[in-house]
Amino acid sequence: MSVLPLVFTSGWASGINAYAVVLLLGLFGATGLSDEVPEGLQRPDVLIAAGVLFLCEAVADKIPYVDSAWDSVHTVIRPVAGAVVAGLLAGESGSLPELAAGAVGGSTALMSHLVKAGTRMAINTSPEPFSNVAMSTAEDLGVAGVLTFAMFHPLAAAVIAATLLVLGLVTLVFLASRIRRFLRRRAQRREERRVAAELPGPPPP
Repeated sequence: MSVLPLVFTSGWASGINAYAVVLLLGLFGATGLSDEVPEGLQRPDVLIAAGVLFLCEAVADKIPYVDSAWDSVHTVIRPVAGAVVAGLLAGESGSLPELAAGAVGGSTALMSHLVKAGTRMAINTSPEPFSNVAMSTAEDLGVAGVLTFAMFHPLAAAVIAATLLVLGLVTLVFLASRIRRFLRRRAQRREERRVAAELPGPPPP
């Protein structure tokens, strides 16, 4: 139970940027800022891989439509990462607490991922790119700030993460029409590409 607030917060953060969570936790452990981080997250190869993938996400996440494609790919990756990180934080490999922690981290990551992906779909109905950059930057700063706060005040950070998650879910309800518009537009583009691919090319000279 003592690690549950940190598990919840890491799950919420993983649903937004799983690579940032792994990188930050690993750095906290490797630098001695926290004793709560398992050694598996402090390994140099894990930190390097997380750093490279974080940089890739930092770029892709700020480009309209590319961010939604990236979110689609990570619909499975982020919840799985949230569950794995939660299980590692709980420790005691194979124990019931670890399995429960994994379930909490994974389900929380899935919900926050759906909020992130849905919000991006709504934003992408606007033609300008600046809102994507602003939203992505705010998400990165939010993940870094809340997760850092969780290392020293886990219960308070979990309350903040839960509040942000609920607000995000409520926001999705108000953005539902824009999300449907984005999905219709994407389906229309796919249909246009399919029709274009089926059209016969120009006759040979």
